[in-house]
Amino acid sequence: MQRSCSAATGLCAAPGTAPRGPPLTASLSPGTEIYPGPVSARPRAVVPDGAIGPTPDVEIVDVTKRFGTVTAVDRMRLAIAHGEFYSLLGPSGCGKTTTLRMIAGFEQPTEGEIFLDGQPIAGVPPYQRNVNTVFQHYALFPHMDVAQNVGYGLRQRKIRGTEERRRVAEALELVRLGGYDKRRTWEMSGGQQQRVALARALVNRPTVLLLDEPLGALDMKLRKEMQLELKALQREVGITFVYVTHDQEEALTMSDVIVVMRDGLIQQMGGPTELYERPVNRFVADFIGTSNFIEATVVEPPDEGRHVAVRSARGLTLRGRVTDDEATVRVGDTVTVASRPERLEVVPADAAAPVGAGITQINGRVQQGTYLGDQTEYRVLTEEAGELIVRHQNAAGAGGAPGVGPGDPVIVRWQRDANLVLAG
Repeated sequence: MQRSCSAATGLCAAPGTAPRGPPLTASLSPGTEIYPGPVSARPRAVVPDGAIGPTPDVEIVDVTKRFGTVTAVDRMRLAIAHGEFYSLLGPSGCGKTTTLRMIAGFEQPTEGEIFLDGQPIAGVPPYQRNVNTVFQHYALFPHMDVAQNVGYGLRQRKIRGTEERRRVAEALELVRLGGYDKRRTWEMSGGQQQRVALARALVNRPTVLLLDEPLGALDMKLRKEMQLELKALQREVGITFVYVTHDQEEALTMSDVIVVMRDGLIQQMGGPTELYERPVNRFVADFIGTSNFIEATVVEPPDEGRHVAVRSARGLTLRGRVTDDEATVRVGDTVTVASRPERLEVVPADAAAPVGAGITQINGRVQQGTYLGDQTEYRVLTEEAGELIVRHQNAAGAGGAPGVGPGDPVIVRWQRDANLVLAG
């Protein structure tokens, strides 16, 4: 029997359809055997050692989505593990929202298949998928109080009376709105309205919660507070969150796993530290955080630790580690050396010190200094590396690096391990 609820608000009942085929579990080890037949008659997956492998909450298998001649998502393969916070991160038009809408059922793949909790969901309408969606525009009902808004999905599923009141109260306590049940949503702040939308999505106990830039309408201070609250809430309820954003700070703050997308393709996937410290290509290094880039040519082959020597067109020789373990790098190849501004140091030109092993030191002149509170950002023009961005951590009461200001001759220096060699 189909259960009805509103696709517009993202309130969805549990799926009741039988699976039409086995999931192609991308997260399993090589050699995994997938068995045909109904789920009741077979294990979901058998790995070589005989243990039962975990089934992802969401699995996207070779999915392509086209709108006319435009390919929004291109051959995506992604397994989203249970109980983790995933962020789909990328610029406008990269395919992240389209991916979310396909999981929710608002769009259908042109090719490929999506599995929810191990079951294929092609053709399953949004209201039969055990996922809820929170949008940037919360779509709260102004004629209902908070409790009525939160309980709307329960009433659509014929859950009323004592059970509805109990679950609504639990959901409101989760989002720190206990005692607000009789308030009208239009009387509440933006942050409180966002919590109401979250409570309404969580009250149905979905397998996966989808969030489409829900913090975009909030001011910066409140947005930062809500980032921490969302992550704490996700840990408390243990539900898988899939979050769409173009804001790299949001993704770094909240995510267990970040999926960086560009032009419908996954560029890199990993934890926040991995993506920031070891981006595999220039796009990822540029999109997540700020980087300096130097184009160079490989002059020595990689050693056992994947470290290579490179030389820029201006004659600067650097040594760094190739960040992509799967990339093949040969002498003569063109690569990009990236470095994070906070890993560089700027000092007055007369403060030069002997250059130790593994340290690069070049001369330059400060073009601009920008005070950012806890940091001061300098833009330094150098002959060997062009313009470099350097971020100096300010000491208490200090407004920047001592003796460094616009127009001053300076030295920029950094350790070898700050050099990230990008093969892509």
